[in-house]
Parts: sequence; structure tokens; C-alpha cells
Amino acid sequence: MTLPELHGALREHGYVASAPLATALTLVTRLGRPLLLEGPAGVGKTEAAKTLARSLDTRLIRLQCYEGLDASTALYEWNYPRQLLRLRLWEQQGTAPSEQDLYGPDFLLRRPLLEAISQPVAPVLLIDEVDRADEAFEAFLLELLSEWQISIPELGTFSAVTRPHVILTSNRARELSDALRRRCLYLWVDYPSPEQELEIVRARLPDLDARLARQLTGAVAYLRGLPLSKPPGVAETLDWAEALVTLHRGELDAATVQDTLGCILKLREDQQLVGRDLRKVLDAALRGA
Repeated sequence: MTLPELHGALREHGYVASAPLATALTLVTRLGRPLLLEGPAGVGKTEAAKTLARSLDTRLIRLQCYEGLDASTALYEWNYPRQLLRLRLWEQQGTAPSEQDLYGPDFLLRRPLLEAISQPVAPVLLIDEVDRADEAFEAFLLELLSEWQISIPELGTFSAVTRPHVILTSNRARELSDALRRRCLYLWVDYPSPEQELEIVRARLPDLDARLARQLTGAVAYLRGLPLSKPPGVAETLDWAEALVTLHRGELDAATVQDTLGCILKLREDQQLVGRDLRKVLDAALRGA
């Protein structure tokens, strides 16, 4: 896809991408380079990869990273229950299986990374929150992203059938290595401006009243300027908007904000901070409208 085509396809699937993000995603598909999206939680990094897969009409394969994730878990595992059942069957038949019989393709469980390089049509491989994995796993990724092949001792080397479109996301819980950054295209994804967020809300919830949509985005922009422990992301804005539609609320008032504060603020301390002066939130909402 060309840049205008991909930009339009993302919008058709409800994702309003900035020009730099649309450009970066286009380069991923055209150059075959991984893209590292870094930024606060809730700004749409993961959703960008999901929407890219829908726009390309291809499969999304997601590897959710976490502390302690190792290469074997991300690559493949052996189906031990099935191996045991087969062993019992062979024993009953008086058959002596070889190691090749026991560790063959029928018993292989493909995990996200092996699955991604085995697809006949290039999938979107989302390596989500790579900053949560430890440095040993990051070092393994360097080799994979360079060689695009995986070795399984019992079966040999698997090379990529087609190179996947790779998106890595990071909330910057820890610093990633320079070596990983050098192998990737890079984009910092920040909170959208009120105007951009209004466009996102309208694209995802076209039935939302236009005035209420402006009030929402104005209030959220104000909240992000407060010293909150967890500022609301775009996902929380959309949750809030959807909740107000469900509750048939036509505008923001003190009672509505108080009753629905849990849609956008997920810590008690943050709710207490905002609850001390809801008037300022409403003033910001009215300015947005």
C-alpha cells in the first residue's frame, strides 16, 4: 500500500493515525523493518498494530511480554500430554519409538515467534510491551530480527516463509538497548491534542452528540495536566464516551462526572484529587464545547 492508501485504510477501520505514525507503518510494510512504538500507556500503540493487520487483511500474531519470559516460551513447546498418550499407545503395541518419533512436527506447539515466521502470507507480529521482558530475551530478539530463522534442536532450522511486519511497543518501564533500537524504525507516540482526540472519538463513536464529544475531550485534556499517577489514555476517553452514550447522558455535569469517574481514573488517589474540585473539570469541558 502507498502512504495515502494505508492512511485511508486505517481510518476506515476506525483508527485516526497521525501523519508520522501512518508514514512509519507504511515504511514497515515497504522496507520490511521492525517499528518500535514508544510512549505512555493508553495512547494507541497496540491498537495501531491491530488496525494495521485489519487494513492489510492479514493475521495478527501477538506476543505479550512479561518479566521472566524466555525464548522457548515465545518460540515453541512440546505437547507433553500428547507425547505421553502416544508413548502409552506404543507400549501397548509393543513398539519402541525413536527420539524422532517422539519429537516430530505432530507434537510441536508453535508459539507466537515460530508461528509468525511460518505464515505463507506476511502477518503483523506484535511484540507488546517489550520493556517488561528482561535483557536476555531482548538479546534473543536481536538475533531473530536479524536472521529471521529459528533453530529447534530436534527438528532443525526454520527460516521465515515470509518476513512478518513487526511492531514492538514499549511504555518505557525500562530502557531498551541501543542494539535493539538500531534495528528498528522508531516513533514516540504521545497523547493526542484535544482536536485529534475529538476526531478519534467521532470516528469510533459517530452517534455521540458533537457537543458532548467536545466536552469530553476538553475535560480529558485538563485531567492529563494534573499530577495524576495514571493519566487517562485514549482508551479511557473512549470508555467514558461509550458509558455516557449507554447512560443516555447529553452533557457533562457534576453528578455525571462523579458517577462515571471510574471510566477514566483507575486509582483511588487520582479520583480523590479530581473530586476535590469537579468545578474545574466542568469548566474545562465547557471551554472545549
